[in-house]
Amino acid sequence: MNELFNKKLWRIPQQGMVKGVCAGIAHYLDVPVKLVRLITVLAMLFGLFFFVVLAYIILTFVLDPMPEGEIDGEAAPTNSELLNAVDAELASGEKRLREMERYVTSDTFSLRSRFRQL
Repeated sequence: MNELFNKKLWRIPQQGMVKGVCAGIAHYLDVPVKLVRLITVLAMLFGLFFFVVLAYIILTFVLDPMPEGEIDGEAAPTNSELLNAVDAELASGEKRLREMERYVTSDTFSLRSRFRQL
């Protein structure tokens, strides 16, 4: 039962027929999508048409679409992981820039530069 509380309710437009709301609810509850669609259609037929359509429209705008990687079971990187990757990339770029600056200000660079001018 703890798994249910750790999940997030998404829309799954890739698996949905209209906007993916029923597919998202089915994924959240771990039931077949056809069952959720059948319950939705039956509720519409038995007098809850306005309520079901209103709820579907509201959920279409409230729920975020599921990221591509999460459908396949891959977990999306967290914000801290993304920040760490960006920080590492910036650190390596800064290191390369320091090495270039050290070379450009060295005597070897000025000597080679003068030889090229001859």
